[in-house]
Amino acid sequence: MCVALPGLIEKIEDSIATVNFSGNIVRAHTGVVDVKVGDFVLVHAGLVIQKLDREEAENMRELFNMIKEIENG
Repeated sequence: MCVALPGLIEKIEDSIATVNFSGNIVRAHTGVVDVKVGDFVLVHAGLVIQKLDREEAENMRELFNMIKEIENG
């Protein structure tokens, strides 16, 4: 199973997106999903695999933060 955090597209050049994951910057190919700067996305193996709306992305981030707090006690 793969778990992906939502990231925010900051820039796109030649089908390569610069995606910000809470300060971690990743470059990912956009060839599979139609995206634009400002979109929230999921990335797997260097490829944007899904576009999310803002509410869904924020809910996922909140859930992952809650899990992190539980793990850290």
